[in-house]
Amino acid sequence: MKTTPVAANSQSLQLTRYGLINCYLFAEDDGFTLIDAGLPGSEDDILAAASRAGKPIRRILLTHAHPDHIGSIDALIAKLGPLEIVASQRSIPLLKQPPDTSLKPGEPNIPIKNTPGIKSRVTRTVAEGDLYGSLRVIETPGHLAGHLSFLDERDGTLYAGDAVIGLGGLRVAGHAPWYLAATNAFTWDKPLALASARKLLDYPIARFATGHGAVQEGGIERLRATLAKIDVR
Repeated sequence: MKTTPVAANSQSLQLTRYGLINCYLFAEDDGFTLIDAGLPGSEDDILAAASRAGKPIRRILLTHAHPDHIGSIDALIAKLGPLEIVASQRSIPLLKQPPDTSLKPGEPNIPIKNTPGIKSRVTRTVAEGDLYGSLRVIETPGHLAGHLSFLDERDGTLYAGDAVIGLGGLRVAGHAPWYLAATNAFTWDKPLALASARKLLDYPIARFATGHGAVQEGGIERLRATLAKIDVR
């Protein structure tokens, strides 16, 4: 697993498996908040990266319930003992085993797929506008119901999950080029994903730390340029 600082002089780390799938060790004063947990089998690499950095993992914060973001949670809990696991209220049924993928009132009639769930329980929920540690919570549904992004207001880094992705530049999930078809296919509600990306224009973002691809600098102007290229016919 490749380990890369999120930004110059940052203690927070991007952890990348197979060159494509990211999770993050976000540095707080008491240790790391693990943002997402990668694919199954990532736990030893995640723990090794935290050990090398000299900080313990104190809690797990989830962007959404897809398997490449929750895959190693149960194994990490087995090794570390009980930790606070944090997600959106909407993600809780999707994180159960078996998952409850029934749609909520007002949601589009699009089946929710690819949510295997976890054995561990979410112990805390966060919602739009909450401050969780040093991270501001932003609700960004679309790629999946209940999707969250997290903004470090100190340096402008957005931990975006799959609200936007960093493969071949900055992309909006569900609206990427044909050669990133898998990302599009796994996006639940494409119009809502686009609306969530547009919502991000209202925040003081300096860079995007995404679930897939390199950290993307350029902030809001970069996002604005990405949105301008999307054909919404």
